[in-house]
Amino acid sequence: MTETRQPPFAGDDPIVLTQAWLNEAEGTELNDPNAIALATVDAAGLPNVRVVLLKGIDAGGFVFYTNYGSAKAQELEAAGSAAFVMHWKSQRRQIRARGPITREAGEAADAYYASRSLGSRLGAWASEQSQPLDGRGALEARLEDVKARFGNTPPRPPFWGGFRLLPLEMEFWGDGAHRLHDRFRWTRAEAGAPWQVTRLSP
Repeated sequence: MTETRQPPFAGDDPIVLTQAWLNEAEGTELNDPNAIALATVDAAGLPNVRVVLLKGIDAGGFVFYTNYGSAKAQELEAAGSAAFVMHWKSQRRQIRARGPITREAGEAADAYYASRSLGSRLGAWASEQSQPLDGRGALEARLEDVKARFGNTPPRPPFWGGFRLLPLEMEFWGDGAHRLHDRFRWTRAEAGAPWQVTRLSP
């Protein structure tokens, strides 16, 4: 890397830097500092975006969870890639990431599902996410059926689990006076390849 960067942009790994920024935001954001706006495209190439909660950050990327029958999941699997942005108004910072998507199932998904509240675990069974719903009463009836079926120990539904985004491109943005913001773009050709860092004009 040829350019000297000062904190909060210092570091050799953008995933580690993301965790550091998130840790700081947890002390200032009122609600859901781990919220990301996740972007996908449908079969016609029309974009979709929605807010989900980021539930894992490690060397392999970023993990979030959903119903595999949902519109977002179907679009993720069809395209095989996605993008997201995290924005913290209190910190005047944002992070963007793009890359391929894989399922995060098995033990990791089981462990996260088990950590959720009982209501959320039952709700995962009751909701046919993104499907038409006759009314609130229909949803509540399905919830009662799920309670009767599983009681207090619902297993993780086979149609519910995680996705992992492996970033190949990330951008860190920090607000600056007079619109002279700081922007740094990190790119790599594939997982495990060295990151290249470029400072961008604001």
